[in-house]
Amino acid sequence: MKGHLKERSPGHWAIVIDIPDPQTGRRRRKWHSFKGSKREAQIESARLIAAIQGGTYLEPSKTTLAQFFDRWLDHMRSQISPKSHARYSELARKNIVPLLGPVVLTKVKPAAISSAYAEALTVGRRKGGGGLSPQTVTHMHRILKQALSQAVKWELLTRNPADAVDPPKTARGLMSTYDLDQTAELIEAMRPTRMLVPTLLAVLCGMRRGEVAALRWKNVNLAAAQLAIVESAEQVGSKVRYKSPKSGRGRTLALSASLVDGLRAHRLRQAEELLKVGIRLSDETFVVAQTDGSPLQPDTLTQDWVRKLANTSLPRVRFHDLRHAHATHLLSSGVHPKVASERLGHSKIGITLDLYSHVLPGMEADAAERVDAALQAAIKRRSKEIG
Repeated sequence: MKGHLKERSPGHWAIVIDIPDPQTGRRRRKWHSFKGSKREAQIESARLIAAIQGGTYLEPSKTTLAQFFDRWLDHMRSQISPKSHARYSELARKNIVPLLGPVVLTKVKPAAISSAYAEALTVGRRKGGGGLSPQTVTHMHRILKQALSQAVKWELLTRNPADAVDPPKTARGLMSTYDLDQTAELIEAMRPTRMLVPTLLAVLCGMRRGEVAALRWKNVNLAAAQLAIVESAEQVGSKVRYKSPKSGRGRTLALSASLVDGLRAHRLRQAEELLKVGIRLSDETFVVAQTDGSPLQPDTLTQDWVRKLANTSLPRVRFHDLRHAHATHLLSSGVHPKVASERLGHSKIGITLDLYSHVLPGMEADAAERVDAALQAAIKRRSKEIG
């Protein structure tokens, strides 16, 4: 394989690459236009030849956005978690490609992207029934922008057309969770079921679903009233892998006396249950597990939650929303947001303040009353001293 240059006009070159057909042996030629010096054209010619030989070559004049997405998603497989990759693939192939996939990569323009978003908002649902939510279209925009940014890095595009497009505005929905009375009702409703311990860990510790599913007894110190969150279970399809928590670092949580009592009783019941099938409970045993000690998949935990909650009169919320209940109870009780942030495993306190800003006005009013009370007391003391 070799390439040569033809000067079309000063500073404009045709890069011609001779490629032998592997079946017939006949020579095929690929032509590329290039603007720059002769030395730069030679470097570009060498790059193209290396890409063809390495199997990473995409013909810019013929590659569609759908074909590019296949290559980009394969590249991203080593850059993000399997769960994130599955979500990227779903948005790209099921939402973006049906709208823009047939367009040649170099012909994707801002106007076409904007029109695709408008169509997605009105008739974007694959099974009919209207359009996609602004939040979903915003996710589509983020992925398209990231993919086209990589196309620029790979020198398949000179600029990213998605940079010139604004995603739809999204309104933050009200957070659904339980107040203290509902939380108390929930715990009593779950007490006779296997969902009691997962519920307690979520609503009293703010643990995520994957963290609950990955917790082992070796990470629970009942004597010290502490547990350590060192890994999280992530499920993609039927496969589960154990990884670091979402923030990338573990954390240690203090346990309330009621939770220590609940976990101690649960450990005893679990040990008796395992002995019936000839298994001895050990430090490696999962706290939340099947009757034979095998780990409970995150999706199974969600399914159990939905079934058990349906037997109550409580509002239907996600299992993850119990974590929000814990955060809300902390902040409403006057716990400093920094403490709440560390307990929830947020990487920055700003995340906590942003997510739970709805709790802060009540805290602010309480703080104002406290400051005023302290000030009035100081004024009274001063008046007595002067009098």
